[in-house]
Amino acid sequence: MSNYKSFVGRIGLVGITNILISLSSLIFIPIITKSFSTSEYGMWAQVLTTVALLPNIANLGLPYTMVRFLSSEHDKEKFKQSFYPMIAVTTLSTLAILLVFIIFSGAISEALFDGNIYILYVTVLISFFACINLMLITFYRTIKKMKRYSLYLILQSYIGVFVSIYLTIKGYPLEIVVWGLFVGYFTVFLLMAINILRYLGFGFKFSTLKEELAFALPTVPSNVSSWVVDSSDKYVISIFLGSAAVGCYSPGYALGSVLLMFLSPFAVLLPAILPEYYEKGDMDEVDKYMKYSMKYYLLLTVPAAVGLSILSKSLLLSITTFDIAQNGFLITPFVALGAIFMGIYGITNNILILNKNTMILGKLWIFVAILNLILNIFMIPYIGILGAAIATLMSYIFAFIVTAIKSKEYMDLPFEHKSSLKIFISAAIMGLIVYLINPTGIVNIIWVSILGALIYFIIIFALKTISKKEINMIKSFL
Repeated sequence: MSNYKSFVGRIGLVGITNILISLSSLIFIPIITKSFSTSEYGMWAQVLTTVALLPNIANLGLPYTMVRFLSSEHDKEKFKQSFYPMIAVTTLSTLAILLVFIIFSGAISEALFDGNIYILYVTVLISFFACINLMLITFYRTIKKMKRYSLYLILQSYIGVFVSIYLTIKGYPLEIVVWGLFVGYFTVFLLMAINILRYLGFGFKFSTLKEELAFALPTVPSNVSSWVVDSSDKYVISIFLGSAAVGCYSPGYALGSVLLMFLSPFAVLLPAILPEYYEKGDMDEVDKYMKYSMKYYLLLTVPAAVGLSILSKSLLLSITTFDIAQNGFLITPFVALGAIFMGIYGITNNILILNKNTMILGKLWIFVAILNLILNIFMIPYIGILGAAIATLMSYIFAFIVTAIKSKEYMDLPFEHKSSLKIFISAAIMGLIVYLINPTGIVNIIWVSILGALIYFIIIFALKTISKKEINMIKSFL
């Protein structure tokens, strides 16, 4: 019971962290969309997209490998002899990739930033620290120091956002505002680097690097391809429709993808917890953790997806401009549903990872990425930005189906069918009530959201979706 309580506590901590991070990006949307043109906001969105892309390539799958190989290592000497070579390899690969961006800066800036090469150079600099910071933050995840892990993630996000907000309010152009993101990443880099050096000391030994790269490299196509599905649509939209269309697409997409913050606690904690039980052969514990994770994920995301889909137009009218809301509100339902399938996939794929069958995931996401690009290229010119949202949804559904089929070869899928049905029924009733009220204005939306959440959880408890044991565990944690 204490193990599960600790697990729930960590889920709560990481969950709150990701809620705060998601809020930080949403806080800036009304400020930047009303301070700059839709086209300029589209360029800002491309900066964020590019900074999210490069760590998926440059880190060579080593962050996940660090968690898988070192989460059970308690000898500091052995730990640092694996950790520092990973950092060295990541630094070299990052510099190599950023050099390519600089060499082809003219063509890339034309395609993504309306020819603004200065913004591209700042993006490259931010991306360097984004790549290194991902490795350093993963260190705290690996040693299960979740408070520090959460603190650094929050600082990185909020320092960058608040500096960017300050620069925007002071009337600086977008070329200066993007430096706010750099301040956030660089400040947190210094804090983490100093702290880790004090904790570990310093030492190099490349003896285990070959085995770790053998595990890591097959995951790179999966990481890059998942980024292609998640974010490359903005690149394709920019090429076919221009930066203004990206500006209309991004807020609706941001609302729908907020649901992925509920996946983050499970994506962070399960890979660090499950290997310990798996290596002992305790498959009952593995199954329990997986089922709890799936149940809690659906418990939170299904009603959130219903609420966001119904309220998307009202929300966008409140936080952006009329043009963005009118053109982008239909994006949210498709992205929200896609986020649910992505989360289900993200929990289920732990079965394949535990069995070190990462090659399947790599091949799968290469195919999914190609499928997504083809769908985007064919659909965006004909049905506009809605085509990108539909392509994203179809890609996530396909990824989940294939992963579920392959995972079932090793163990049963982590679903509780009765509780899942009750969750969908509760969310549908709540959604109908919110739809009938149809609130307008941010204050009314907040009140109706609170009312909807109360109605949903009253039905959840009435249907006994959560057992007494789970309720007692949550009470004990609180």
